[in-house]
Amino acid sequence: MLLLFFFWKKISSKNEDQVQTDAYIIMNQIRKMNKMVVLEQDFSNMQKTKITSQLLGSPHLPVSEKNIITFTKTTAQVSYDLDKMKIEVDSINKKLIIREIPKPEIKIIPSVEISSMDDSFLNRFDEQDLKRITQSAKDQAYKSVNQAKLKIDAKKQLMENLDQIMVLAKALNYKIEDKTGVLDSLEL
Repeated sequence: MLLLFFFWKKISSKNEDQVQTDAYIIMNQIRKMNKMVVLEQDFSNMQKTKITSQLLGSPHLPVSEKNIITFTKTTAQVSYDLDKMKIEVDSINKKLIIREIPKPEIKIIPSVEISSMDDSFLNRFDEQDLKRITQSAKDQAYKSVNQAKLKIDAKKQLMENLDQIMVLAKALNYKIEDKTGVLDSLEL
């Protein structure tokens, strides 16, 4: 009877160790992800600005023009901070429960370069003009990024990335439960 007890104890403890190891492997894999950039798009735009002014402020003198062409390159990134993702591992029932997925973070990074500048001796570009033109180009870049479309595309990419990550849980015969309602398109 004593031998049977030790034999049973040995078999059941290994099974429990395996369940603990499975849960640790899954949680460790998810923790490694940290911040995931799921989408990055580049946009570019050329903008011509013309400033006209009266020479010496007199309406009787000819008009002076100055032109500047700016090239704006904009990078838009959508990322998810997966450290904020709330997941529970039920190792006894072999379930991976996703409680919360963080909101997407959109970062828009415009870079403005002056391609061409044409001004006259009497009507030069000053620092204020350049700052205003550069800021206008950056504002235009922010407006040109369709953030709603970026969020939709980013969600699709997040689903694909999470599906690849969840392969490990599926390989260990864990059932994945979505309590967020966000992952409805995933094959859980």
